[in-house]
Amino acid sequence: MSEDEGRYDFEQTLTYGHYSELAQFAKEFSATQQRKNLLARNRKEGVLIGEGGRKKRSLKKRLFHTIKDDVLPQILDWTFLLLLGIAMAMLSFVLDYLIEKAGEAHIELYRSAPNVAAKYVLWVLFSMVFILFSVGFVSVVSPNAIGSGIPEMKTVLRGINLTGYLSIRTLISKSVGLITSVGSGLPIGKEGPFVHMSSIIAHQMSRFITTINKVYANEAHNYELLAAACAVGVSCNFAAPIGGVLFSIEVTATYFAVRNYWRGFFGAVCGAFLFRLMAVWVKDEETITALFRTNFDFAIPFDLQELPAFALIGVIAGFAGAFFVWYHRNFILLRRRYRHYTKRIERNVFVFPMIITFIITTLTFPSWFGQFIAGSLTQRGALNHLFANITWRKIPIDELLNEDSIQYDIATNWRSPSIFLTLILFMLFNFIATGVSNSLPTVAGVFFPVFVLGAAFGRFTGEIMDSIFPGGINCNNEVCQMINPGGYAVVGAAAMAGAVTHTISTSVIVFELTGQITHILPVMIAVLIANAIASLLQPSFYDSIILIKELPYLPDLKKKINLFVTDIMRRDIVYVSYGSSYKELRDKLNSYTYSSFALVDSPESCILLGSVQRAKLELLLDQHMLPLTEQRRNLHLDVTTYSPPTSPHDRTDSSFEVNTSV
Repeated sequence: MSEDEGRYDFEQTLTYGHYSELAQFAKEFSATQQRKNLLARNRKEGVLIGEGGRKKRSLKKRLFHTIKDDVLPQILDWTFLLLLGIAMAMLSFVLDYLIEKAGEAHIELYRSAPNVAAKYVLWVLFSMVFILFSVGFVSVVSPNAIGSGIPEMKTVLRGINLTGYLSIRTLISKSVGLITSVGSGLPIGKEGPFVHMSSIIAHQMSRFITTINKVYANEAHNYELLAAACAVGVSCNFAAPIGGVLFSIEVTATYFAVRNYWRGFFGAVCGAFLFRLMAVWVKDEETITALFRTNFDFAIPFDLQELPAFALIGVIAGFAGAFFVWYHRNFILLRRRYRHYTKRIERNVFVFPMIITFIITTLTFPSWFGQFIAGSLTQRGALNHLFANITWRKIPIDELLNEDSIQYDIATNWRSPSIFLTLILFMLFNFIATGVSNSLPTVAGVFFPVFVLGAAFGRFTGEIMDSIFPGGINCNNEVCQMINPGGYAVVGAAAMAGAVTHTISTSVIVFELTGQITHILPVMIAVLIANAIASLLQPSFYDSIILIKELPYLPDLKKKINLFVTDIMRRDIVYVSYGSSYKELRDKLNSYTYSSFALVDSPESCILLGSVQRAKLELLLDQHMLPLTEQRRNLHLDVTTYSPPTSPHDRTDSSFEVNTSV
């Protein structure tokens, strides 16, 4: 910045308002900058210009600056993403382990009670203690941890600074709140919170590495790392690196730079690999496998005549996903609208979560209504049953005698009174409970609950198809293709999740979750149809939360508007120039209340150089006008007047005196 720029304190821009001179000015300015950059680079790299114009370069300095400017930043980026993947994998594994143990403790307490009354008290009390602790801890430590985290990350990646959102306090609040909220047994997911936590870790690591390399202080570079961190968060949650990268791009970035792909994929692969490797080390798994591994038939997983049924799943999932977003948003707005009627409930942060938790846990109590909605199952256990390559209607009798088999668990939880009624009640209850649970003032995600909800609908459709075609849908002599309800569950899960989040990458996530791509065609058809319908009816769940919270986020204009720049530009611009006088500056400051004024080269050319802040202009005037004001005050006239003479001859010329002192 030159001396004049520092004195006037104007913000240099690259916008120049005089179009007739723009091209020539840009060429001259670019040529000047290139010469300056070349000279600076030569001085930096130790280049000596000889008499004949020959360059004598120091090989040692050249190698040093090449390593410093080109190699070291790349090494730091690779190391940064590796450490981020390791940190998120370890955090994800620990949180998953604690959440799983909390679910097991919930079931063990229920089974250890001596009678039904004690079972009910322990069942409800366990969930209520967990959820109230989560609400209180988050409210005290950092309220920024409330909710999913993806809507706020969309805002941050658009250039908006949310104070305290990426702090250590928020990370602690998010981690503890996630363990207790998901461990309470309510239909709450953890995918969105993992994206938030990964972004916090990346932000804190970049602040630390800034002391080593100043490039990490660059705002644009930090946004690129945050985008990669979002991918790492998703991949560590589902062990799905490819789907995690694509999902993070779809839900957080409107415009994605291709150069960020390698960052996202490298960090996601490191995190997902270590996450599953730790499961082998700690849980004694045989090898690295998918989280919800399926064993569908590779030869003929489905028949082409089943495609209309898969498309129907996409249609219904699209309408259901749009309705879920509408229902969740209007439930929150309804609470706000009638807050004066429920002020006693809203006054205390614990009352509303306590009421909701009491209702949900009462309905899921396994000895009462919970036996009709698989209330004793966790979300992960329910998804394992829904994805099973088993037709629930045709479970053999001998399998029901083996209490350690998955067939026995399915029959125990889903066949009372019938699988169709149980699935219908399960879907209705979880649809309502998921929307309500995600409105609580605690850490909550939505992806996994709606994923399970879609899997239940897919299983329901598959079981109906099997009852309609019990012998197979395409029987030609000896060849008969049987219906596979588990494949329908996979299609329904991807379609419902895609409809709620407005993403296509859920199809990739479901392949990585199950470890099979046998149903790639049905999944893609259903997801595309569901996404198209939901996008026409409602915004995505994350955009809906942005609207609810009124976050400073500017969406894209999706409709074509016949509006040009000249239609909204102002022509009566108030500007100042290098030739403006003090009087002109003072008049403009008194006449207008603008916080800044445009600075142009001259009134004739009107080339925009930048802007000058109002406070700096006032300071400038005070600094230059104050000495003149003091001088004028020191210059005063002492005028002595006389009394009228009593007679004409008393009047003399010396009677009027003017004393001037400077």
